[in-house]
Amino acid sequence: MEAKREPAKNFQQLVVWQKAHQLVLMVYKVTESFPKHELFALTSQLRRAAVSVPANIAEGFRKRGPRDKLRFFNTAEGSLEETQYYFLLSRDLGYADTESLIEQANEVGRLLEAYGKSIRASLQSSNS
Repeated sequence: MEAKREPAKNFQQLVVWQKAHQLVLMVYKVTESFPKHELFALTSQLRRAAVSVPANIAEGFRKRGPRDKLRFFNTAEGSLEETQYYFLLSRDLGYADTESLIEQANEVGRLLEAYGKSIRASLQSSNS
């Protein structure tokens, strides 16, 4: 039987936020080598989308109601999908090998999905 985990006291304790933050750090590192003409295009868009993921997780963490929490986690999921597209584009343009970034993003996606399920379950049990 698995021990029950203590609830996180701040967003930094959330594994999903930690993984999303690590992904952002990797995005910044990878995009440093993108062509300079992409600075205000793909580089900026990719960084913005990636940063939105842990930012929305952090903001959603402080929301009181499960519906508000879900909305922010869903926004994070949308930003993650956008980030995934930019990884594919970067790869197809020959700017970077993004395979490991895609794998990291998939892991964040699985964690976000699990969090969403947990929040929905608590919402359903409180409505019962």
